[in-house]
Amino acid sequence: MYMVIHSVHRPGACGGAIQAGGLTRTYRLHLPPSYDETKPISLILAFHGGGGQGRGMEKLSGFSILSDLNGFVVVYPDAFGRHWNDDRGIQAIRSHRLNIDDVGFISVLIEKLMQTYNIDPKRIYATGISNGGFFCQRLACQLSHKIAAIAIVASLLPENFPSICKPMRPISVLIISGTKDPFVPWKGGNVGVWPINRGKVLSVYDTVRYWATQNSCSLSPVITGEVDKDPQDGIRVRQEAYSQGKAGTEVILYAIEGGGHTWPGGPQYLPERIIGKTSRDIKASEVIWDFFVKHPME
Repeated sequence: MYMVIHSVHRPGACGGAIQAGGLTRTYRLHLPPSYDETKPISLILAFHGGGGQGRGMEKLSGFSILSDLNGFVVVYPDAFGRHWNDDRGIQAIRSHRLNIDDVGFISVLIEKLMQTYNIDPKRIYATGISNGGFFCQRLACQLSHKIAAIAIVASLLPENFPSICKPMRPISVLIISGTKDPFVPWKGGNVGVWPINRGKVLSVYDTVRYWATQNSCSLSPVITGEVDKDPQDGIRVRQEAYSQGKAGTEVILYAIEGGGHTWPGGPQYLPERIIGKTSRDIKASEVIWDFFVKHPME
C-alpha cells in the first residue's frame, strides 16, 4: 500500500513520505512559484551520494534555486540507510544486502507525483552524484519508459551493468567526471579509497562507449573547450558530444581535467585532500538542466 503525505501546490520546499513495501520512504519536494496546475511541468529527480540525504543534495546541487528560475519541479528522495540499491551488490551496504526495491520506490513516487501535480510524462529526468549517479544508471536500465534522460556526476558504469542492463528505449546520458576523482577513478577500477572497496567501474570512455552504442550514437565526438574562468585552479573543462543517436538521443561527456569527486559549481563539501577540487568553470546544475530541456521523451 502506498500513501503520499505533503503539502499540495504550495511553492517552496516541503517534506513527503510514501509507505512502500513496509517501509516509510521520504523525500523533499521543491515547487516553483510559477507552477500553474493547468500547464504540464518538468520533473527532476535528484539523488544524493552514499551516506547523504535529500536535504544535502538540495544544498549541494542548488537545483531548488534553478527550479524557481526555470519553472520545474525537483524532488530529492532519501535512500534507505543513506545508500541507494544501485545493483552493484555490495554486501557491506545494507540496502544492497537486503535488496531494497529502490526502483519500485521511484516508479511509484513518479506515479504519485503525476497524480498530485501536472507533471509532463515526457519530461521526467534523473540525476545524481556518486552512488546517486550509479542509481540513475540503474533507472535508465530498468525505468526508461518513465524517465526521459539521465545525468550522472562523479559516477561511472559499474562493471556488471553491461550484462544486466536492458533499457526499453534509447535514453540520452550526460556524464560529468573528474580526471582526479579519488573515489570513482577516471580510468576505471575499484570504487573507494583503500581499504574500502565498493566494487568496480568501467573507465570513463568505456562508460561513454557503452551508452553511445546503446543509443546508436556516432562514436566520433565533437569536442569543445569550456571557458577557463579560474586559470589559477589547475582545472579545465572539455565537452565531448556523441550525437546522431536513435530518437534524437546523444551522450555528452564533460571531462573535468583536474577535478575531483565533486559537483562543479557547488560547494567544496569536504577538503580537497579528501575529495579533490571543485571546478568553477561550469555549474553542473545549469549544464544538466540545459541538457534535459533538449531531451524530452520521444
